[in-house]
Amino acid sequence: MDTFIQQIINGLVLGSMYALVALGYTMVYGVLNLINFAHGDVLMIGAMVGLTILKLLNSFAPDLPGFVKLAIAIAGAIPACMLVNIVIERVAYRRLRNAPRLAPLITAIGVSILLQTFAMM
Repeated sequence: MDTFIQQIINGLVLGSMYALVALGYTMVYGVLNLINFAHGDVLMIGAMVGLTILKLLNSFAPDLPGFVKLAIAIAGAIPACMLVNIVIERVAYRRLRNAPRLAPLITAIGVSILLQTFAMM
């Protein structure tokens, strides 16, 4: 029975993550009328920043409670994602605001590939 309850909790957590990503896609499309293919990649960058902060905290402050470490990692990942999104919008999307619909779509795919390559490095 313990495994069953744990799997229900795991399913709810994973479903909540999917819902947050879908909400982000919906909000961007509703405001900009652009399918932002880089949305998931920005979330990946945030996860990588959060994981890096957690590793640094485990190295330099191992005595902190786990929830404090998690809160610090989330507080560090949010500004990183905001900064990445602002740079992407200013450099790539703002210039294509009045362009035909295919140009921003191709740019979104290009930004996605760029972020994936940056993460692999």
